[in-house]
Amino acid sequence: MTGRLRALLRLFAVQGTWNYERMLGVGMGYAAEPLLEDLKRVDPQRYSEAVVRSAEFFNCNPNLAGLALGATVRAEYEGVPGAKISRLRTALCSPLGALGDQFFWAGLVPVLVGFALAAVALGAGWWAVVAFLLAYNGVRVWTARWALATGLSAGMNVGAAISRSWMSTAIAKVSPAAGFAVGLALPLVAAWYLHHVPPAGALGALALTAAGVAGARWLGPRLTAIRLALGVVALILLLRLVIR
Repeated sequence: MTGRLRALLRLFAVQGTWNYERMLGVGMGYAAEPLLEDLKRVDPQRYSEAVVRSAEFFNCNPNLAGLALGATVRAEYEGVPGAKISRLRTALCSPLGALGDQFFWAGLVPVLVGFALAAVALGAGWWAVVAFLLAYNGVRVWTARWALATGLSAGMNVGAAISRSWMSTAIAKVSPAAGFAVGLALPLVAAWYLHHVPPAGALGALALTAAGVAGARWLGPRLTAIRLALGVVALILLLRLVIR
């Protein structure tokens, strides 16, 4: 099977045609096409069916989409019935979405952002931002390669391969690290940001924060970020007029 590098590169743009009808489906089909080229020479009918199946509805965390892509492509080469492949795609949506969100959005990103913000507050400057980008994209690229290779190797047994992988252990370790990093960054960033702000301004910022938290608790979904921002702007303008 050829085309692995092209498929991997296309996976980085798997959300390029995201839509409510198929979610990541069209992007998955585009990424699968290089891997299915060899099947076209062996079984043109199967190739046509596989291309259509690969672009059907699919949704998960984009960073782990390679697991489903590799598994379904291998199943196509092994002659697994199309209905069974479609069921596999559907079954992988929820677990790959949950695992990816926990590891990346609730774990890795808060860890890196927290440490980057803390470093900026301590004087690291732009080097902290560069380090954040390099670290995140390094993990992103490595995970994409691992996901595609694991899916291609496991095929229909991809569920067992995921359960034996490093994902569960990594999530268990990165979650508390995220809490520590954000907790470390908050006071450092607050002190850095408010360093040249007079006491009255600092108290005003704290009061607005408290008002936002209280409003979100009491008003719920009726208090959107836009409404809160517009209310704060109106309050500041009113205070300026009163002070004058």
